[in-house]
Amino acid sequence: MRTPFGIVYSRIPNEAVDFPSKHRPGTIVIETNQRRLYYVLGNGKAIRYGIAVGMEGYGWTGVSSVSAKREWPDWSPTPNILARFPNLPRHMEGGQDNPLGARALYLGGTLYRIHGTNEPWKIGAGVSSGCIRMSNEDVMDLYDRTKIGATVIVQP
Repeated sequence: MRTPFGIVYSRIPNEAVDFPSKHRPGTIVIETNQRRLYYVLGNGKAIRYGIAVGMEGYGWTGVSSVSAKREWPDWSPTPNILARFPNLPRHMEGGQDNPLGARALYLGGTLYRIHGTNEPWKIGAGVSSGCIRMSNEDVMDLYDRTKIGATVIVQP
């Protein structure tokens, strides 16, 4: 795939993998050091997706749950993001140019989300302000599989 800048990148394909765990089916396990997200299917299997994670100093770990889901979500940068990037718009309607991409899963009462991206060539890197980014194709697949209330475990 070619980026707007002419850079060619290879999408990290999602795939069913062995994933022995005691987590319930429907649980999302994020391995930030691996830059991978696992959607637990059960019976020792999961779907593995490539992700982008928080840049140095913006990563986090913990347990949360999916509190809301949105298709083509609007985006309003947080005050911390605006302090670092003052030229950003204060609000963007959902759509192709929106940095949250095609879908977003909101994590509990936090400011963090698992969301798509309009910069898929950054998948596999530490680039966000703490959110988990996925290709739009992958986040749409995860969105369709995930139920409100699903447990999300973020670990190193």
